[in-house]
Amino acid sequence: MPTPTSLHATRIEAALSGDLAARSAIAASWARSARLHRLDPAQRRADSRLDDRGLAQARDRLGPLLPAAQPHLDRLFQAVGGLGACVVLADPEGVAVDRRGHAGDDRDFAESGLWTGAVWSEATAGTNGIGTCLAEGRAVTIHRDQHFLARNIGLSCSSAPVHDPQGRLAAVIDVSTARADLPEALAALIGPTVTDAARRVEADLFQAAFPRARIVLVPGVDRGTGALLAVDADDLVVGATRAARLHLGLTGDIAASPRPLGDLVGLDSHDRIADAERAVLARALARASGNVSAAARALGLSRATLHRKLGRD
Repeated sequence: MPTPTSLHATRIEAALSGDLAARSAIAASWARSARLHRLDPAQRRADSRLDDRGLAQARDRLGPLLPAAQPHLDRLFQAVGGLGACVVLADPEGVAVDRRGHAGDDRDFAESGLWTGAVWSEATAGTNGIGTCLAEGRAVTIHRDQHFLARNIGLSCSSAPVHDPQGRLAAVIDVSTARADLPEALAALIGPTVTDAARRVEADLFQAAFPRARIVLVPGVDRGTGALLAVDADDLVVGATRAARLHLGLTGDIAASPRPLGDLVGLDSHDRIADAERAVLARALARASGNVSAAARALGLSRATLHRKLGRD
């Protein structure tokens, strides 16, 4: 009688023998696992796991991302922990560097390899939430028998990428559960929650990277995508999140070649000296609640000069 492992391997072989890999994202990942990484769905090799020193080095390489992510991992675990889920933060190599889970579920996750130090790249573990998210650079949900290795088909995983302030893929947040009674539809609903946590981490990192700039949402883009711009005192864009870069077609070192905010987002800008001066005067009056004398003092002008510049008698 065929075993679940052999049935899973047969299913994958059948999918890869046809043209499904060209039409299915899951089958495309299976193809990478089998043909590029030479993995066998039935293999049960020992987990690839870093020692304590290697794990410490991996955590150090994340720099400010790790402390920035921790409060968001805590809140995410509060939301999904009741589903028997654990929350994992993985680095760009697929190494699980931080984790949240209930003690009662720890044994199941430790046996599954969802533990700090474990490597979940596609090259190591085949199709899985963390590894496939890294390989494709997008949020994914891998539900039970969508995993490549038969040993992982008891898991349901939703993962989302975290990008650094320069738009580079820097980490992955994953929520995984080993509960057999979790419907696929419910597993799919976890995905947006994970993505939201990833965008919040990105926003915190971005604001910390540009402490002296004002942070602007890109107009016309769903704010949930995290499309943010960093704008300096001269209204020049000096930074952009991954979502903003994709939406506006920005590449490279933005701070080295800043561009006017108005040019990028289609807003009117004060390109004439007179317009810029008028804007300065308007801001001073607003801060002074319309008091001309107070606004003039703030600007270092006489009241008469400010009246003249405002075009008043």
